[in-house]
Amino acid sequence: MKIYLSGIQPSGALHLGNYFGAMQPAIELQSQGQALYFIADYHALTSVGRADDLRRFTFDAAAAFLACGLDPRRTILFRQSDVPQVHELAWLLSVVTPLGLLERATSYKDKVAQGAEARHGLFAYPVLMAADILLYRSDCVPVGKDQKQHLEMARDIAQKFNDRFGPVFKIPEPVIREATALVPGVDGRKMSKSYGNTLELFGEDKALDKRIMGIPTDSTPVADPKPVDGSILAQLMQTVGTPAQYEAYVAKMKAGGCGYGDLKKELAAVTKAFLAPFKEKYQAFQARPDEVESILRDGAERARALALPTLEAARQATGLSHGN
Repeated sequence: MKIYLSGIQPSGALHLGNYFGAMQPAIELQSQGQALYFIADYHALTSVGRADDLRRFTFDAAAAFLACGLDPRRTILFRQSDVPQVHELAWLLSVVTPLGLLERATSYKDKVAQGAEARHGLFAYPVLMAADILLYRSDCVPVGKDQKQHLEMARDIAQKFNDRFGPVFKIPEPVIREATALVPGVDGRKMSKSYGNTLELFGEDKALDKRIMGIPTDSTPVADPKPVDGSILAQLMQTVGTPAQYEAYVAKMKAGGCGYGDLKKELAAVTKAFLAPFKEKYQAFQARPDEVESILRDGAERARALALPTLEAARQATGLSHGN
């Protein structure tokens, strides 16, 4: 049975990029093997500075996974911090991780360029992510395009450990859906909380309307055809709409006679219809916090049962365990 692992960082309100880049492909894999999904609260400390915020974001992320289709009877959902063994493994991996490998991480450089402080936690993020992946002997890891490099780094780190200490770790494979792995934000860059360009999964409809109506467009006259290539509107419609809705939308853009205001209103309507069933379930889980907490605790117990043999194998290989 293959093991699938995915995580989501609880650093703010979840958005369409989170759903299509990580949550949906992960949830679709839950019927194909043993799936583990974790709320990466240790990772979130690189950007979340208030304890109450971290607790709320973590709970909200768990409720979101459940609302979007995760079945806790078939999968393991847990908080990263409820399996502290991941930090011991991160240290064991750090001793074989070349500094140059971390220096090449584009995510770190991008975040620092955007104003984030150059701290060790942010710099060493890929090592902890590698520990997340390797601790459970994951075969496949659903990731967005922006996380593909981190998974490649995890593969490199695992191989370096195996070369030095023996064959302890599986080498995981990425699972990336090219069509929707990178969702554009309302400014055309990848959708990201750090860019402030997101469309929230569970936000108010009025706020979503305002975001979509504010998407920048060119000055093409109403009567003229609208360019499709590179259009944020077309890309978002392809993401949230059915194939038929997308084809009709593109045909309308190419035909002309329709203004950008009407195209944005149509996109907003389709987006709200897409999100409506998720929002209903999400609100129901928000009203049952004890149920969500019980699911997380059960998931942590199951995750630790998978983690401990891997950590012990790594300890044995490095000489930290003194038993036979």
